[in-house]
Amino acid sequence: MGNSVDSATALVSRKKILGSKGKSGKILLKGTGNLLLIWSIPIILFLFWTWLSLTGYLNRLFPTPDELLRTTVRLIEDGTLALNLEVSLIRAFTGLAIGGSTGFILGILTGQFSLVNKILNTPIQMIKSVPRLAILPLVLIWFGIGETSKLILIALSTFFPIYLNTFHGIRSIDRDLLEMGKIYGLSSWEMFKNIIFPGAISSIMIGFRQSLGDTWLILIVAETIAAKSGIGYMATNAREYMMMDVIVLSMVIYALLGSLSDLIAVTATKKMMRWNPAYRRT
Repeated sequence: MGNSVDSATALVSRKKILGSKGKSGKILLKGTGNLLLIWSIPIILFLFWTWLSLTGYLNRLFPTPDELLRTTVRLIEDGTLALNLEVSLIRAFTGLAIGGSTGFILGILTGQFSLVNKILNTPIQMIKSVPRLAILPLVLIWFGIGETSKLILIALSTFFPIYLNTFHGIRSIDRDLLEMGKIYGLSSWEMFKNIIFPGAISSIMIGFRQSLGDTWLILIVAETIAAKSGIGYMATNAREYMMMDVIVLSMVIYALLGSLSDLIAVTATKKMMRWNPAYRRT
């Protein structure tokens, strides 16, 4: 009798182990498939680029994959790439922190208080309508050609997406939820912490993703303003000497930075929105 029980227990345990292994294998296979789908177009473009270089159809001004690889290794070994990348990252995230935090705070204020909205929303919308490149001469005259002007350009570009999406997220909160919070006697802070912010976080994170994208777009413009370092400076300097390999490398770095930062934003959104069934399915 004891042997039968032991055999049954061992069989059940073995089935559980096999089931867990099978489940792990399916998850791994699914993850690999998703990764291939995500990178399918870049891989196809790379293979096409390689084919053009091998067959001689590639424009002679455009570098081959082999030349780009050699240039990358050279810039890594002499420290040029690391230095410029560090400077660009500091500029980008400092400007994003300034513009994003300001947009978040003002978005909360204008979203929650009608008086603040009446005072601030119109001038903010007016400034938003002015192209960043049109503001550039004014920024240079006021703040010079140092780091301040670069940070202001980045902050301006990252301010508006977060401001608008924060404002929209707060104004889109279900009024019934706010009334329920009042019935339960929640304070203003408790109302914001438990109802308003969780309800608006999805819209806020969309603005954050947009701001991340705008950061890399405006960074190369900012780094052409009498800069002496940065990825944008590296590309601009390479243009003067027709160093196409360095220019293409700069483009690839910007693309990778944009993709990586967007992935981080998406992952953070999923973690913050894990209570939402729609985000658990993605």
